[in-house]
Amino acid sequence: MLNIPRAVKIFLGLAPVDLRKGFDSLAALVETVLAKDPLSGQLFVFRNRRADRVKVLYWDGDGYAIWYKRLESGTFRFPKSQEQTASLTVSAADLTMLLDGVDLASVRRRPRYRRSA
Repeated sequence: MLNIPRAVKIFLGLAPVDLRKGFDSLAALVETVLAKDPLSGQLFVFRNRRADRVKVLYWDGDGYAIWYKRLESGTFRFPKSQEQTASLTVSAADLTMLLDGVDLASVRRRPRYRRSA
């Protein structure tokens, strides 16, 4: 499983992607569709049309890395965005639940302290 520090931002690409794409094509999607910097060290998560496969692209300091998961049965359920955006920011805990098959729309969160920026 992935061990993700809390400081790392995770962006879910909401539109399905052809997962035959490799490092450079996914990095180009990050720049053009998500309008983010693929060299930022953040994680960019993409799914295919059938939602049974996920690819995570990230820059680890000296090159791109991809983490890939294919389900034998079932699907990944990406949350829907309230705004019409191409991506959604989630926490490491949310990504872990998503990869474990939890529907994030059904998750109820208790209030927690958040320091204002």
